[in-house]
Amino acid sequence: MTSIVASMTDIVSPFPDLDDQFVRALPELTLAWEPQTVPAPAMLALNQKLAEELGLDPDALQSPEGVAFLSGAATPAGANPVAMGYAGHQFGNYSPRLGDGRAALLGELTDTAGNRVDLQLKGSGRTLFSRGGDGKASVGPMLREFLFAEAMHALGIPTTRALAVVTTGEPVMRQSPEPGAVLTRTAASHLRVGSFEYAVRMEDKSVLVRLADLAIDRHYPALADSEEPYLGLLEAVRDAQAELVSSWMLIGFIHGVLNTDNVLISGETIDYGPCAFMDRFDQATVFSSIDHAGRYAFGNQPSITLWNLTRLAETLIPLIDEDADAAVEKVNNVLDGYGAKFMASWHSGMRSKLGLASATEGDEALFDQLLGLLQTNRVDFTSAFRALAAWLRDSPEPLDLLFADADVAERDTWLDAWTAALDAAGSSADRATVADGMDLVNPIYIARNHLVDEALRAAESGDTEPFHELLDVLLQPFTKRAGLERFAQPAPDDFNRSFQTFCGT
Repeated sequence: MTSIVASMTDIVSPFPDLDDQFVRALPELTLAWEPQTVPAPAMLALNQKLAEELGLDPDALQSPEGVAFLSGAATPAGANPVAMGYAGHQFGNYSPRLGDGRAALLGELTDTAGNRVDLQLKGSGRTLFSRGGDGKASVGPMLREFLFAEAMHALGIPTTRALAVVTTGEPVMRQSPEPGAVLTRTAASHLRVGSFEYAVRMEDKSVLVRLADLAIDRHYPALADSEEPYLGLLEAVRDAQAELVSSWMLIGFIHGVLNTDNVLISGETIDYGPCAFMDRFDQATVFSSIDHAGRYAFGNQPSITLWNLTRLAETLIPLIDEDADAAVEKVNNVLDGYGAKFMASWHSGMRSKLGLASATEGDEALFDQLLGLLQTNRVDFTSAFRALAAWLRDSPEPLDLLFADADVAERDTWLDAWTAALDAAGSSADRATVADGMDLVNPIYIARNHLVDEALRAAESGDTEPFHELLDVLLQPFTKRAGLERFAQPAPDDFNRSFQTFCGT
């Protein structure tokens, strides 16, 4: 078994000393969970670096006792594992009682940096929220979440993390038998918009107050002493989500299932089931097999995030002002600021991607014109920015290949506008230096759909070498390495035309 190379040496403890802050604060939002034995648990993938950051001993986690813990068959002394309750709007339709149907919050631990972190199992068996499901998971979807979570982390995007995937030694029945697996996931917390929707339906204001206070304590502690902490909470979540979604838009990431139960208060990315990276740029790109109307298409993600934030705002109205009309006016003012926050973050990111040292008049038009060119000419989004950097180094071939069938005059007009913008922004006169800076923020390697599919199919057949090879590539997304050319290439057109993603995680 190959795993992420460790870079830290100070190990604090072999097994986690777990707290149950969430359970103590909000028992109304939990249901007790009991460990379930599995026939033959075995380590499949371990994130050694993350384990050490959590203060855990990777060797101990790979021992029989450690594997039993990571499979859900055993819990540490003093742990109080639960399934978390939440509601949610799924594709716009309200579901009042969802909850963890196949996940268990083991508890919280404090990592080596002093941060409180949730530790959760996925695929660990039925809970009282399972709604008829078996509560289990299979190897492919759990390795998929591991792969995407660590790829996103390497790209610098806030995300839940993957600590380990353990096989269970039993088949999971889907369309056909699949090997069973359990994922261990970490998060700043699993508090989500759906948690607030669940709390408010209880018609007990004290539950909502405790939930909001816990969210502030965990994620935005500076708000605790403010005059309007709950309005401040909405504003803080608004800003975190605006920055998160703008980061997705800057790398061509499509979440695929932006229901309110998948929107974390912390501003981390969660749930990598139907997600994908876009190859050829198209605002309407959808890969999810269940998103028939394109609700969560790539270009819709900023607006649907505002829709989700509005659902959060509705739950907080009773806490913001005793006068409902006054509360509505206050939350609307916060929500009205979302567009500016998103655009400021996205514009800043686009300036970095294009090597612009500062904002200049006409930036927005320059960005829009580039995206229009990419969409009209069906250009690979990720490759385009690396090719632009190469063009600055007087290597036009990559850009010429991407625009081989394009209106070159229109492209060259944009290139003239870009170079003028570089001069106006005060970017370095040394174009190679600008290009080097662009390469620091524009990945060359992303989790391409065909590569992910190839690696997971092999792993499901018992060969994890392609998975670990791809993972190793994605952990250094900005560094070009010899021999990895195929990992930088988009999928063939016929692959993406038929490719679909599913909610398997």
